[in-house]
Amino acid sequence: MTPEPGPRRRTLVIQPLPGIGDMVWHLPPIHAIAKAAPDGRVSILTKPRSLADRLLVADPAVDRILWLHRNPGIHDGVAGLFRLVALLRREAFATVWILHPSARYALAALLAGIPRRIGFGIGVQKRLLNHAAHLAEEDRHSHPIDKAMRLVTACGLTLEEDEPRLTVLPAAAARIAERYGYLPEPWVAVGIGSSEPFKQWGADNFAALAARLTGPGGPTLFLLGGPGETDMGRRIAAGVRAEGGTVEDAVGRPIEETAALLARCRLYVGNDTGVLNMAAAVGVDGIGLFGGSPPLHHSRRIRCVAPPAGETGMERISVDQVMAAVRDLGLGAANAPEAG
Repeated sequence: MTPEPGPRRRTLVIQPLPGIGDMVWHLPPIHAIAKAAPDGRVSILTKPRSLADRLLVADPAVDRILWLHRNPGIHDGVAGLFRLVALLRREAFATVWILHPSARYALAALLAGIPRRIGFGIGVQKRLLNHAAHLAEEDRHSHPIDKAMRLVTACGLTLEEDEPRLTVLPAAAARIAERYGYLPEPWVAVGIGSSEPFKQWGADNFAALAARLTGPGGPTLFLLGGPGETDMGRRIAAGVRAEGGTVEDAVGRPIEETAALLARCRLYVGNDTGVLNMAAAVGVDGIGLFGGSPPLHHSRRIRCVAPPAGETGMERISVDQVMAAVRDLGLGAANAPEAG
């Protein structure tokens, strides 16, 4: 890309999908855009639920995070559009990449006077952009990560990452080493968190899985989740310890520490969440439970466990199925019974 003359040189990426996993999915195109930017970095406009300010705190390609408050928030409606325009105008970006099909963000960029506007260009959005490359109409229903990758390659950029890579904050890695470094390896992360009830495998299943995983010769387990899983984590940890297993309740740890902890684990196993995507992005094999959501295929490190053919629902995934996947990866307690 040719640097913009004058003071406008900074590049903005608008990625409004709200989840942690959504942000992790978009790391390869974000990194490709940053490499082509004049200063090798981008700012990102996204929603607070992504936790991008902490998730990407160590990423050298990210300059700063700007918050998009919608559904509900101060950027909803006509008045909210003009608040967004004012925010973008103050930042004086030279280029914006809109990794979303909405015309709203393209209109905001146009009204904010951003000179170079690049996006999917599907439908009305195309009229508000001024870059020749865009996606075809048949891409409208493609997966968001497929759309983002097709756009950057259509613009002549090189995707150097074939799947997401998340940078761990060194200070967070040091805190994890200080707090847990004495525990025996291998470490296994058990993701009990869930953003939606239909993605939750349940406390009883996780307790049964933990009992099968740990014990003499078994790994150290780390329970991961959000504030809503605090009580579940305590109950599962108490049960494992009562049976002599090694487990740490790491529910509710800051997201940057969760990333550092995952990077030291041998395996993640648990619900389909942003943490599953984080595990794969720090180089850890993940077993994801997909009874309520479509399996993911963007990472070779994610192994999907789904209900038997013709069945749906998280309750249809058995502990035996999950343990079979764990054993395929060479893990499990030495005295755990075989699945069957």
